[in-house]
Amino acid sequence: MTALSALIRRDIRIALRVGGGALIGVLFFLTVVVLMPFAVGPDLALLSRLGPAILWLGALLASLLTLDRLFMADHEDGSLDLITMSRTPLELACAAKALAHWLAAGLPLIVATPVLGLLLNLDMVATGAVALTLLAGTPALTFTGMIGAALAVTLHRGGLLMAVLVLPLSIPVLIFGVAASQAVIVGPMTFGAPFSILCALSLVSLLIGPFAAAASLRHGLD
Repeated sequence: MTALSALIRRDIRIALRVGGGALIGVLFFLTVVVLMPFAVGPDLALLSRLGPAILWLGALLASLLTLDRLFMADHEDGSLDLITMSRTPLELACAAKALAHWLAAGLPLIVATPVLGLLLNLDMVATGAVALTLLAGTPALTFTGMIGAALAVTLHRGGLLMAVLVLPLSIPVLIFGVAASQAVIVGPMTFGAPFSILCALSLVSLLIGPFAAAASLRHGLD
């Protein structure tokens, strides 16, 4: 546990540095949400209907933008080989790195959601619903994307391959995240059903993601 906590603290410090990736993801998320009202126009009713989808799409793209740094920096400086050969199970190390990535790059997106909801004409209830769905669903984006990052880490120009692999796996999270948010705004579906499925997707990705990523790393580094 000491080694895992040290790995989490190290990855968070690296992500929060200039060029570490976390700040880039937050700025991209802010840019997408801020520009969308200019593209849609002054129709406030339309903005409120599209608000949850805009926030979720921005969070998905921002998460995808920073996933390539999950293992790439460690591979470049040789740390990944040390992590693979350490006594700590590689599956736990992958889970710790994904948790650090979510804390540094995913959690700030959720914190920024209430402020950005004002730009999309969302009331407090709708903004709270979107933030709650992001809190439940963004871990699934991180742990699912970790599989693509592990597959692409040893490949030349693997960033494109990672996007191709991760985006189809992220579609169910996007669908149920937006559906749960829309249920609060326009109905008629209840909030509980899609939100429960969203939580289930995060739990499944939490169980499968570290094992799949560890297997990909072992195969790619051999």
